[in-house]
Amino acid sequence: MPAQSKEQLIKVTQSEWQKFTAMIGRFDPETAMQLFDDGLCPKHIVGHRAHWIDLFFTWYEAGQRGEHPAIPADGYKWNQLPEYNAELRKAQEDLSWEEVCTMLEGQHAKLLQFLNGQSDGALYGGPMPGGGNNWTTGRWAEAAGASHYRSAAKYLRAQLRKR
Repeated sequence: MPAQSKEQLIKVTQSEWQKFTAMIGRFDPETAMQLFDDGLCPKHIVGHRAHWIDLFFTWYEAGQRGEHPAIPADGYKWNQLPEYNAELRKAQEDLSWEEVCTMLEGQHAKLLQFLNGQSDGALYGGPMPGGGNNWTTGRWAEAAGASHYRSAAKYLRAQLRKR
């Protein structure tokens, strides 16, 4: 069940972050670049999570300006995520494991700083401006942070079991 308050959101974000970073810690720079059977590698998973937190902030900030941002991104619909994610991997292909980890740590810190600076009302008092649906800012933040950390850790665990 999604968080319903600032306190719950920060707690779940930190909890899922700890699990995800413990999983990331199982990879060294060499193994982080090795592809799994599906063509993805740990570096892709970490870079993807960092990018989606950045997308959340793009949507949030546009909504605060009274704009209606393209969600998930300009030129893409939700059913085109595989294509979008392939473009993202291509854009991040020259980044090292250390660089994507640093990028993720920075985005996580930015997300926590944002959450700590918001009130319950700002996070859960109504739909996020510009979000295009009934999701609150808190729900969008959870989807970009805690939920994404959870799915990434689950994916990496499953891939390691296959090895």
